[in-house]
Amino acid sequence: MIHKKAKHYIPENLEMKWENLEPLLIELRDRQINSVEELEHWLRDRSEFEAAIEEDFAWRYIRMTCDTVSEELLQNFQYFATEIEPKIAPYSNELNEKLVGSEYFDKLDNDKYFVYLRSIKKSLELFREENIPIQTEIQVEQQKYQSITGGMSVHIGDKEFTLEQAAAILKSPDREKRQEAWEKITGRRLENKQELDKLFDLLRVLRHKVALNAGFENFRDYMFQALGRFDYSPQDCYSFHEAIELEVVPVLKEQAEKRKAALGLEALKPWDTDVDITGHAPLKPFQNGEELIEKSIQCFSNISRYLGERLEIMKENKLFDVESRKGKAPGGYNYPLAETGAPFIFMNSANTFRDLTTMVHEGGHAVHTFLTADLELNDFKHCPSEVAELASMSMELISMDNWDVFFTDPEELKRAKRDQLIDVIKTLPWVAVVDQFQHWIYTNPDHTDEQRSEAWVQIYERFGASFVDWSGNKEAEINLWQKQLHIFEVPFYYIEYGMAQLGAIAVWKNYKENPEKGLQQYMDALKLGYTKTIKEIYETAGIKFDFSADYVKQLVAFVKSELEKL
Repeated sequence: MIHKKAKHYIPENLEMKWENLEPLLIELRDRQINSVEELEHWLRDRSEFEAAIEEDFAWRYIRMTCDTVSEELLQNFQYFATEIEPKIAPYSNELNEKLVGSEYFDKLDNDKYFVYLRSIKKSLELFREENIPIQTEIQVEQQKYQSITGGMSVHIGDKEFTLEQAAAILKSPDREKRQEAWEKITGRRLENKQELDKLFDLLRVLRHKVALNAGFENFRDYMFQALGRFDYSPQDCYSFHEAIELEVVPVLKEQAEKRKAALGLEALKPWDTDVDITGHAPLKPFQNGEELIEKSIQCFSNISRYLGERLEIMKENKLFDVESRKGKAPGGYNYPLAETGAPFIFMNSANTFRDLTTMVHEGGHAVHTFLTADLELNDFKHCPSEVAELASMSMELISMDNWDVFFTDPEELKRAKRDQLIDVIKTLPWVAVVDQFQHWIYTNPDHTDEQRSEAWVQIYERFGASFVDWSGNKEAEINLWQKQLHIFEVPFYYIEYGMAQLGAIAVWKNYKENPEKGLQQYMDALKLGYTKTIKEIYETAGIKFDFSADYVKQLVAFVKSELEKL
């Protein structure tokens, strides 16, 4: 069993109420600091306080997403979002000012604290008191996406399915069944189209207001600073999109033509994109959530004893909720528990191959959480997404050679690997679509719903929607963006998936060439947390932080060569 780390500053069993928290913040703000050693001690005390706050918030979020219909769990979450978080914000800014204004600030070890202090300075630049209530409102409003989508289900035949469960039917060799499932899922999503449009319109307005208050022309430019994107610019993102269009979209076009020919179709419809082209039944790597966890532990153990033990610890401590059910929020995540040093994995398994890849993806995040658990400051564990997603996406590929735990039939194992590598290629254009769409949304803040729909289709078709015949289903195509929860809940968190996907291919290439060295480099990089720059972390992993057309071409060629071996 695992337990929260021992407290040195805050009281044990501190009840998370504002009247208990404020005295601690006042003490931190008013404490006299008379040496660099005392300043570092102050940093550790502040870190302990922040870790306790983060873990409390984590459990409120986890419980709410596990049961979106519970009014009590929603209120617990909203209490933190409205009564604690906004009151902490001005104190946090004062603590940042105290740190930067300390006469001992310049005596802190630059090598150890450079990345952390850079982020503190950026937070001070961006802080505006008038944004606190707006950000609170955004926090509350964006969670409505979970409540709306978590309650969606469809009836197919005499059975009720969550949308995740129904999506498994899209792999059926029976085309009529696929079409029925796709139409039911799409129809159900469209029932809430106007409600979600209205919600997003509100979020867009609030986010734009935050940006204006902070002195930016638009929310895109604000978020590049808020996300700490010190290593690349919006123009670099556009260049990355172009590289994907040039080097990846033609590969997908080639795959679509092969699919169309293999299925004997004149045109691919939206319900034809997931079925196995050999006519085999969908892959069934496990029967239920418990078996998924057990087999994942075995898979990770076969890579490294350490990796398997991390998932075993999570199982023993009930840190999984993996099965899909009505009333559960959509999607999947790994949520680090800052005080405990372990994570919680949440997902919506419908016993499909996709659920296997989700589990190893979130398992990569989980390993990252464990590897950074003992870093000195809580902020050292706050990795940027470009690093966090490298951990998860690399694990998807590293784990493939141990998927025989899930597939005892060698032909099924080949199919699984083939599907995974095709998914790797498909990820990049979808990332470009979602990212470029968000650039458009926030640099055109006064757009109408109709203009937004037009922009979505134009961007989507540029990156490969034209491979599929959407005639007769244009409303569904226009509405595809609403299924991407990141757009509602974590704006601009998406291009990182593309950057990390390239990095993951490079990590996997190293691993295939030398498994022991490749795995060690990967884990050494993750252990750094965010104590080094993104470029330095990638270099520690034995790869480059690069998303140029040449690098994209090189890595996609490697994936294609591995596909051909299968």
